[in-house]
Amino acid sequence: MSKSLNIIVLAKQVPDTRNVGKDAMKADGTINRAALPAIFNPEDLNALEQALKLKEMYPGSKVTLLTMGPARAAEIVREGLYRGADGGVVLSDRAFAGSDTLATSYAISAAIRKMGNYDIIIGGRQAIDGDTAQVGPQVAEKLGLPQVTYAEDIIGVENGKVIVKRRIESGVETVSCPLPMMVTVNGSAAACRPRNAKALQKYKYAAVPSEVAADEKKKAFIEERPYLEIGEWNASTVDADLSQCGLAGSPTKVKSIENVVFTAKEARQVENTDAELEALVQELIANHTIG
Repeated sequence: MSKSLNIIVLAKQVPDTRNVGKDAMKADGTINRAALPAIFNPEDLNALEQALKLKEMYPGSKVTLLTMGPARAAEIVREGLYRGADGGVVLSDRAFAGSDTLATSYAISAAIRKMGNYDIIIGGRQAIDGDTAQVGPQVAEKLGLPQVTYAEDIIGVENGKVIVKRRIESGVETVSCPLPMMVTVNGSAAACRPRNAKALQKYKYAAVPSEVAADEKKKAFIEERPYLEIGEWNASTVDADLSQCGLAGSPTKVKSIENVVFTAKEARQVENTDAELEALVQELIANHTIG
């Protein structure tokens, strides 16, 4: 039996890319998050499930969520609490606005150093708003941690090493990695469990301080129940170098954006025969629609 584990889950509130419209991007090339519905990044939910499974396997383990974004990103922590996490921190500062993967991983790694005392950091392979799969590995590099990517199942911990099954291009492999370490999880991993009704009732009023700052009644309610307060840290809290944060610390720049809308100008019917279908395919190849 392994010791209890301190697990940090990296989770992100992302725009729902199923609802992208003409206002999805700002003039500076960054995402206009206010114009899109916000959801829990799908692969981060897979990562959360792996963390909760480890918590069940090793009694006394603790799962803490860490997310970066505006105050409304506290919804990600609440969702985690509803499913079985123990707490969370929202890393929020205007200085972080416009961060690319390098600046994001810098801020997150600074927050993890502030949190300290961790055994495993788990995150989704990638976020649907960027699809880079870079932040997890960059965090590991900045913290000097070994890492396992493309994880499909964290099998357990044996003799101070985490046993992980990976889903890779050529098949499946099982590897071991010493603690402390970083894992990024594929969408092919087990789906996250649903909300727990008792936890939902317990944590539905959980909030970061800025969410209740203007409401003295809610503020007092949370102060009487410390378990409802979600941590809210800024750049100063984690001793971040502002030159490495936000747009200033982001070498990735968007040069231009083009909104492409496909419209049907004409319709054509073909007979359901091999000859007709082959002729259509050849025509589409010839005019470079496909191929």
